Amino acid sequence: MTIQVGIVMDAIQRIKIQKDSSFAMLLAAQARGWTIHYMELDDLWLRDGEAYANMRKLRVQDDPDEWFSFLSPPHAAPLHSLDVILMRKDPPFDAEYLAATHLLELAEAAGALVINKPQSLRDANEKLFTAWFPQCCPPSLVSCNKAKIKAFLNEQRDIVIKPLDGMGGASVFRIKYGDENTNVIIETITHNGKRFVMVQRYIPEIIHGDKRILVIDGEPVPYALARYPAEGELRGNLAAGGRGMGVSLSERDYWICQQVGAKLREKGLMFVGLDVIGEYLTEINVTSPTCIRELDKQYKIDIAGQLLDAIEAKLQAAG
Repeated sequence: MTIQVGIVMDAIQRIKIQKDSSFAMLLAAQARGWTIHYMELDDLWLRDGEAYANMRKLRVQDDPDEWFSFLSPPHAAPLHSLDVILMRKDPPFDAEYLAATHLLELAEAAGALVINKPQSLRDANEKLFTAWFPQCCPPSLVSCNKAKIKAFLNEQRDIVIKPLDGMGGASVFRIKYGDENTNVIIETITHNGKRFVMVQRYIPEIIHGDKRILVIDGEPVPYALARYPAEGELRGNLAAGGRGMGVSLSERDYWICQQVGAKLREKGLMFVGLDVIGEYLTEINVTSPTCIRELDKQYKIDIAGQLLDAIEAKLQAAG
């Protein structure tokens, strides 16, 4: 029987297919003969306790000029009519995203396999979730209090401060002790003490790359994409102009993956991106991790195929 897979994502007409991991998943699913149903966030809806979506059947092709076509007009169907739903909507994790996870959880309760698990998307904030693994992390603080943040700066002398709900390096600041902009940066990023932020000791090994390690059902892909900051830039994020290069995982990388892998499996987080700088875990990305296509191209591997293998195993185990 053909597997019916749905994907919730940002507008497909605006993606960059050469680096879009959702697109890699779609190509892999289509190659296996799965039927693909496309949805955006505003296609989801709820009626009398049952979650639905306006879905369109989708065909994809690895062509930078014409990479998708819809095979059907939008048609309403229960979300649980799908075997698998890939939740690949990019952050921010706002009220709309939160509501969508509740709809997807209803579909899950009715029998659909949702990747990643909706409750865990709510539970595992991509910055805060690192706190469950302090042995892997640099000295860190989460606070909205200026005095506590400044005390942490006085202690560490060089810090990075960032919002809890951002992506792609947005609103990430480095503050050195004595920086005359310290107060205004803290006031701005905390909304004058009304918003929690993550503060971490600055890790100088960023010059050797911010590694994105992809983890499938608790097991790491053996290569990471090291993202190197552009000249004069703090952030290695590709969205911030960073340059990516594949590297083999180090012994420390495997140790970090071992520390977090069991918890990821327990929480139903089947596809996760760990960010590692030097010896330290800095983020656990659970919403829409990327870097599949870059690693596939460099190492001639099939990461999306490995994910689909894991999904098929889950479906078979569920009967």
